[in-house]
Amino acid sequence: MCGIAGFIAPAGARADRRVLERMVAALRHRGPDAAGYRIDGRVALGAARLRVIDLETGDQPIANEDASVHVVQNGEIYNFRVLQRDLTARGHRFATRSDTEAIVHAWEEYGEHCVDHLNGMFAFALWDSNREQLLLARDRMGEKPLYYTATGGWIVFASELHSVLAHPAVSRELDLHAVSRYLAYDFVPAPYSMIRGVAKLPPGHALTVTHDKIATRQYWDIPFRPDPTVDAPTWRNEIARRLDEAVRLRMASDVPLGCFLSGGIDSTAVTATAAKQRAGIRTFSVGYAEARFDERPFARIVAARYGTQHEELIVSATDAGALLPRLGALLDEPLADMSFVPLYLLAHAARRSVTVALTGDGGDELFAGYPTMAADWWHRLFDRLPGSVRGTLEFAARGIPGVPEGLREFLRVLSYRPEARNQALLGGLAAERHRCLLASGVRAALEEFEPYLDIEETLADCPTEDVTARLIYRYCKLYLAGQNLPNADRASMAASLELRAPLLDHTFVEFVGRIPSPLRAQGFLGLKRLFKEAMTDRLPPEILGRGKQGFCVPFGAWFRGPLAGTLAEVLAPDRLRAGGVLDAETVGRLVVEHVSGARDHQRILWALLVFETWRAHHFGTGPQR
Repeated sequence: MCGIAGFIAPAGARADRRVLERMVAALRHRGPDAAGYRIDGRVALGAARLRVIDLETGDQPIANEDASVHVVQNGEIYNFRVLQRDLTARGHRFATRSDTEAIVHAWEEYGEHCVDHLNGMFAFALWDSNREQLLLARDRMGEKPLYYTATGGWIVFASELHSVLAHPAVSRELDLHAVSRYLAYDFVPAPYSMIRGVAKLPPGHALTVTHDKIATRQYWDIPFRPDPTVDAPTWRNEIARRLDEAVRLRMASDVPLGCFLSGGIDSTAVTATAAKQRAGIRTFSVGYAEARFDERPFARIVAARYGTQHEELIVSATDAGALLPRLGALLDEPLADMSFVPLYLLAHAARRSVTVALTGDGGDELFAGYPTMAADWWHRLFDRLPGSVRGTLEFAARGIPGVPEGLREFLRVLSYRPEARNQALLGGLAAERHRCLLASGVRAALEEFEPYLDIEETLADCPTEDVTARLIYRYCKLYLAGQNLPNADRASMAASLELRAPLLDHTFVEFVGRIPSPLRAQGFLGLKRLFKEAMTDRLPPEILGRGKQGFCVPFGAWFRGPLAGTLAEVLAPDRLRAGGVLDAETVGRLVVEHVSGARDHQRILWALLVFETWRAHHFGTGPQR
């Protein structure tokens, strides 16, 4: 696991090692164990390494036999031993025991199609001096990040945005469209970033630079090839068998390894599978004094059943308050997921005893486990009602007191386009609702912009018309790849901890794509039923019977109590007016309403707090436009 960075200088110029060193220094939290550099004329490659596989000879960059090809990688190639054996049989000579070296020799053997042979989570940069070609590639589901930009003849890339910004050729200019996207989704979806001109390489994509010409291609997409001839028992058995294999691959490590255990279905399934393969594995859970948010009792049940070495962390408002001033630097790019705070603190605690931890990320997306997914079915049912009836329901949602907030929101979004309704329930605010949060000049600049068109563009690439499959596809492409995985990556790598997600093994994802939709999505009462049935012998009854809780954090109460002062300070009117992006009066009204208990605005206030902390970190307290 590492942070990678590099660039190609304009024609006639040479790469400056000092610039590369600054970019790599910005990533040392991702790789505190070693730093490596390669300068080849105009080309610079660098890595900050966290040693996980091959502690002695695996430092990067890693070269081929004649040093004509060099690679730096962030991530892990889980099938590297199989690749090493196959490539050795084809005449390649390996000088290390590192998984990263497999990329170099796979490039020599397969060229740009080397990515097709890699099973892992990765973002890598490979330079072939003979061909004068640079290859950037990102893993299929989006576990590892990669930013890049082409500006003034320079091509600059890195694992994190602030490393790209450490290059003097890259300017800091806020992208107002990205601000609108952030408020609409709670994150900025790929290929966009919060900085104008800087892009994210999307998951499952590769980028090549040949003679200063850039070309990107998609080398993999989430497949849906349902097989109705297979019965449910067979699917359940195969789910269990394939999860065993995915976990086995991800337990390869030369450093201590554990599991993040929330007590939910997915983390329990992964922990149970890992515990079968390695006795006494360490597990880590986070909780709160506020009982409604505390999942530790469920995690203890799992830990006791499987005899894990279990550790717990209690996060308080004081802990969160101490972290809030650092959010702008830690998050790298605004991301409004409250779970970042406990996840970061848990990663720091776990890092004292392990360097790698397995997670349950991906299970809810692949097996339709979110209640908002079931809500999509009801929205489609409501579409069949006469317009007058829908109008009455929408009016009721806005005007009648006492309507539960969840139902109010469900009815409120009936008038949205079908593609937008579900996102409005999942997170963020539609443009018509978030524009009032923006300063008048920003609002005017965004008057014609519709961020929800990104959903339609994403679904345009979906290889099926099946309604449920398309919902799963968009959750994987947007919510998982845009919010959940970046949140996990930033929180863990800020603590120099590597997270691995067995449920995102691409062969497992391809297999799940063969399961017919009616077996995967069975309404509110059948969320993830097939997966639960496949895991029956691994999940304690208390876990099987509990509903979906999510990684909730009591910021609503904290913002009314011990963190009210911090909230008011970060979103102070004078500060917002100086920044020039957010509307001070509207935001101030939200703060007053929430702190007084008149309304619950915790989600949007968290998003605004994160953005303003990030903006001030990157641009200072004054205007940046």
